[in-house]
Amino acid sequence: MTASVLEIVKIVIPIALVALGFVGGYVFEHRVLKRLKSIADRTGWQGYNIILSSLRGMTLLWFAIAGIFAATLSISLEPWLDILLQKILLALLLGSATIVIARLAVGFIQFYGGRGEDTSPLTSLFENLTKLVIFSLGILIIIQSLGISITPLLTALGIGGVSIGLALQNTLSNLFSGLNIILSKKVRPGDYIQLEPDEEGYVTDVAWRYTVIRDIPGNLIVIPNSKIVSSTLKNYTLPERSMLLPLEVGVSYESDLERVEAVTLEVAREVMAEVPGGVPDYDPLIRYRDFGYFSINFIIYLKIKEFYDHLIVRHEFIKRLHRRYRLENIELPFPIRSGYVPEQGDPPFRFPRGYSINSSPQKSHRKL
Repeated sequence: MTASVLEIVKIVIPIALVALGFVGGYVFEHRVLKRLKSIADRTGWQGYNIILSSLRGMTLLWFAIAGIFAATLSISLEPWLDILLQKILLALLLGSATIVIARLAVGFIQFYGGRGEDTSPLTSLFENLTKLVIFSLGILIIIQSLGISITPLLTALGIGGVSIGLALQNTLSNLFSGLNIILSKKVRPGDYIQLEPDEEGYVTDVAWRYTVIRDIPGNLIVIPNSKIVSSTLKNYTLPERSMLLPLEVGVSYESDLERVEAVTLEVAREVMAEVPGGVPDYDPLIRYRDFGYFSINFIIYLKIKEFYDHLIVRHEFIKRLHRRYRLENIELPFPIRSGYVPEQGDPPFRFPRGYSINSSPQKSHRKL
């Protein structure tokens, strides 16, 4: 074999190894992973899909790194250049492994975090903290593997962390308040909460500094995490999502209360069975409350699947009850307020002596 042929072989072999690495990665990425995904779908366990999704894009890089590393072994390089290439390939390998581990951690936390009612759904705060911890450890491992001591870096971070903590007290307060919100499981994404009359809605996310809720019209309300922790709030979703819906009704004094109760319960059961948002297996109940000025008042208790359903359930119940009362001749009395209406020929009204519109009544011993 001539010298020129040997030179060509020395050039072709490294190029072929690099190309083989890229081709092998492409085939594994688009053929093998797709085949494994179809097998995983038949098993029914979502964890396999999380693992395969975490590997997507990284296997091509790993095959390419293997091809480049094999190419460096087939040729003679300067010692410094060989060491530099090995460190670069090692850094790429460790960095890609860190990305895969972060994907796996977030994916499995999402998977197991949303399986039951007692588990907290993953929020952006928890997701970002998980990624921050994994990437921080990955960067430290990469630096250490490159032969750089991380002890001075950790010392500098510890000293700088104190100064940063003093400068960012409010931000850290909201950060730890957000962690408290997540870990206490008293406020979760999807819950309907109320802090003040103008601050209520569905929790959409718990971020680093604030919690985002969406009200019924669809507007977003941004509340600092520390305010939620320090405030008294009402969670309409805990301990369970379904809840009672009390509605007040009044009928005239001439009504047959037994008949009123029977008709009202019949309408309530119909609403529970037919209206979306009602709980079909719930048996409504009535409790008479008091004798009002113009009506006998009672409360009918319905049950809804979640807070938002009270709009349609209340709407349908009022319509159907009003229609049924008219058919049954059950009177819904108008509010009555006593007033003085002068008739024609009556003398004009005068305040008694000693009374004034703009002042308090004056003392008088005269009997009125």
